[in-house]
Amino acid sequence: MLFFSLTQNFRTFATMRIVIQRVQHASVTIEGVVKSAIGQGFLILLGICDEDSAEDVDWLVKKVANLRVFDDENHVMNRSILDIQGEALVVSQFTLFASYKKGNRPSWFKAGSHEHSIPLYEEFCSKLSTAIGKPVGTGEFGADMKVDLLNDGPVTICMDTKNKE
Repeated sequence: MLFFSLTQNFRTFATMRIVIQRVQHASVTIEGVVKSAIGQGFLILLGICDEDSAEDVDWLVKKVANLRVFDDENHVMNRSILDIQGEALVVSQFTLFASYKKGNRPSWFKAGSHEHSIPLYEEFCSKLSTAIGKPVGTGEFGADMKVDLLNDGPVTICMDTKNKE
């Protein structure tokens, strides 16, 4: 009975997560080779759990495309990535689901399985590309990636689908 209650409660709070960084430029390198590089825009770290769905992808893509964190002519954060014709780089990041409450070594039991996460990662990248009207740079799911960026501001925003209502 207790196990069912904990499992049911966990599913209630499961969520797709992103960390958005406004950047002047960013790139991802795998085994010494640059896979993707962008100029001004967003570096997005994306974490997916098994309870996430296409509905979560749609909500996050809309939020990201319309998020007004780029300066206007008065130096007020009032422009979106669409307004500045910016670029995006999306890197899968299962460590956004680190559980650190017990001990000092994080566990990743809340992170989604590859079978579930890869299609949602690809769907997020594809839909974001459509939303901003240009290709989205990507990392490689499950690879050891080196991410280089120049955070602009700095502006870093955490967003998750648990807070969409």
